[in-house]
Parts: sequence; C-alpha cells; structure tokens
Amino acid sequence: MSALEQATAPFDKSALSSDSPLPLYLQLARHLRRLMQEGRLDALGALPSERDLAESFGVSRVTVRKALHQLTGEGLLSQRQGAGTFITPAPHVEQRLSMLTSFTDDMQSRGLTAGSRWLEYSVAVATPEEALALDLSPGTTVSRLYRQRLADEVPVAVELAVIPTSFLPDPSIVTGSLYEKLEELGYPPFRALQLLRAVILPPELAPLLDIKAGSAALYIERRTLLESGRPVEFVRSHYRGDIYDFLVELSLAGWSR
Repeated sequence: MSALEQATAPFDKSALSSDSPLPLYLQLARHLRRLMQEGRLDALGALPSERDLAESFGVSRVTVRKALHQLTGEGLLSQRQGAGTFITPAPHVEQRLSMLTSFTDDMQSRGLTAGSRWLEYSVAVATPEEALALDLSPGTTVSRLYRQRLADEVPVAVELAVIPTSFLPDPSIVTGSLYEKLEELGYPPFRALQLLRAVILPPELAPLLDIKAGSAALYIERRTLLESGRPVEFVRSHYRGDIYDFLVELSLAGWSR
C-alpha cells in the first residue's frame, strides 16, 4: 500500500454523490465529521493534505478547502500555518454523583463551555408517568424543555426536563441554566434521586448526538426535589457513552473511623 493509500484508507469516495442536492463540500464535511465521531481518524492525528484528500475523493481542492473550513468552524478541526490540519479531540466529561449540580456548572468546572440547542418547549397536561414522578393530580399542566446539551459545541446529551407550571409557568424564559432560573424564581433544587441505565441509543436520537444509531448510551432519569421534599423536576436524558463518565464515591457500610 502506498503512502497516499495508507493516509486515506478510512475515507470512502462513495460517500459523495453528484446526484445529491447537498453541495459536495457539505457531503465531504458530513463524511469526515462521521469518521471523527466514530474515532476512525484518531490514529491519523493530522488529516492528509488538501491535494491528497481531493485526489482520494475525486473532487477539487476548493471543495476540500470549503469542507475543512466548515469543520474548523464547528471546532472539530484546527489548522496550523505550515503544519497542516489537525483533529480536535472531543471533550471527555466526568461527573461525580455525590453532588447535585447543573449541567452548566459541570461544564464550567471542567473548563468547558456549556451550551444548549432548543429542540422544543411547550406547556401541556402531564402524562401519567410525569404526574406520578412529580406527585401531581391528573390534569395538572407542566412545562417541557427538550434540548440538546453541548460541551464546547459538541453534542453530549439529549434532555427532556419536565417542571410543574406552578414552578415554571413559561419554559421559554429559560435561556441558560434551568437550576439558576428555578433558584431565581424561589424554587432552588435541593436534592435528587437518579437512575442510570446502559442502553442502545434509539435511532431517532443518533443524529442529535452526531453518533451512529445503535451506539452505546447512558439513559438517566432524575427526580429533583425542593428542600421541603416536593418534586420540582423530572428529567429523562440520553448521554453519549463515548465521552461522558459518571464517578461514584462509595464507603464501606458500617465503617467508622
């Protein structure tokens, strides 16, 4: 195998099609993005040159340059003058389960920038499952916040948070940390009960996390309580299993110093 073939081995020319309505440079960016998210380019560190990529995919260098510019803007690549184009490592997040903290606080404590992309927010009657989790009477309304959670612009979770409208009448007023907004409204979260389960990511969520359908994920359910013990939040989340770890500190039962 030649040096060029070794350098471009993970790439698939058939991923690009002139019959697609999507411009070639966006098709190329999509293919490279997928390879990076699947970890298939980690061994390369740096991408092949624009000329080698253009030759491998049978496109112009202008197309390659626009694709690389797109991925650089997304933070997936970094370009160093005279050195080449390098793959930016995905953030790896470790969360301790001994403290109740917001997603925003978790990211900031690790030097990462927390972000959200709204998928939907609404006010509706609580489902039977939501009413049970939140100790609500049938017919009670809730605010639903469905969003994609980001760390340094990389999707790490898809989250559906449900809050009784008695605490949060309008979900659209939440523009940053939900916990900060609840505290501002006079309902600071105090403690939580959390269930974690390893699952296969549902196919409809894979595009939202930029990973392959069927990938491993962490499913989390959380009931968040006020100091009075009244439930204030019911959350169901799917976290990417490849970049998110949870750390639990344990002590031996009955042990005392």
